[in-house]
Amino acid sequence: MELIGMLDSPYVRRVAISLQLLGLPFTHRSISVFRGFAEFSAINPVVKAPSLVCDEGTVLMDSGLILDYAEAMADPARSLMPAELSARRRALRLLGLALAGCEKSVQIVYERALRPSEKQHAPWVERIHAQARAAYGALEAELARQPLPAPALAMDQAGLTMAVVWHFTRELVPELAPAADYPLLTAYSAAAERLPAFIAAPHSEAIYQG
Repeated sequence: MELIGMLDSPYVRRVAISLQLLGLPFTHRSISVFRGFAEFSAINPVVKAPSLVCDEGTVLMDSGLILDYAEAMADPARSLMPAELSARRRALRLLGLALAGCEKSVQIVYERALRPSEKQHAPWVERIHAQARAAYGALEAELARQPLPAPALAMDQAGLTMAVVWHFTRELVPELAPAADYPLLTAYSAAAERLPAFIAAPHSEAIYQG
């Protein structure tokens, strides 16, 4: 399999880390959806990162759908999604909040990078900020109510995605992610970043070396 997209995207990065933890070998091509539009388009005309080129040539896109396929391929014993219903419900709750925060953080990044400041609509920007803060505030509250195991002891898709998203937000939209306001999220993400699977797929323009 070949993963297409840059690891500075939280969606590409969560797939790269997940594939490692699921024990699924893959190669990686770091192609920008902006600077490498033509090259990316030749692989997937939709130019959506991440894209996954399967062994028989099918191109999948969207991190959630790619991970659904990866889970189906992997040894069930290595699944990153809990099988027990209440544990799965909590994992889905954390995943929903993390992905909502991620979506809003990415929107803020794109708004700043792609739209001139004089054309940014202040009420819309403030709404996005509020939605991101609501998602991260709810995540922090969930961790206070029921902490996750330390990343070095156990890692599931909810914890993985939460750690990746929080690191991305701290790097790109720091005003949304002050450590003092979200100490549990910050500590969990920092611990996850020390794991080999995270180190092998750093938030950067690097190419994953498995």
